[in-house]
Amino acid sequence: MSNQTYVTRRQNVSFARNRNTIRHSKRSLGSISQIVIVSMLTLVFGLIYVAEGTKATSFDYEISAVESEISDMNARRDDLAVEKARLTSVATAKSSTVAAAMEDATVTGYAAE
Repeated sequence: MSNQTYVTRRQNVSFARNRNTIRHSKRSLGSISQIVIVSMLTLVFGLIYVAEGTKATSFDYEISAVESEISDMNARRDDLAVEKARLTSVATAKSSTVAAAMEDATVTGYAAE
């Protein structure tokens, strides 16, 4: 047997005997496949966007809770400042000489109609 080579007319490629000569064509995606891929990408990006928006809203609720706690503590601080001033004034009044010279208040009677 002789080792003959065959040449195709379309291309200048030589083929040996008993070899598979297969021509592969490039396959591209069809229009439906492209639409499906684009819609899936849009869906994934939309889900990511919604997840990030939800996370931002969650942080907003946490900030609101902390701010309300701060305002409650400020109101309590103001109440305690008033209580401190009252107690300080009572202590000052007890130790003053004018208050020491005063008589204790007693009930002498009730007004009758």
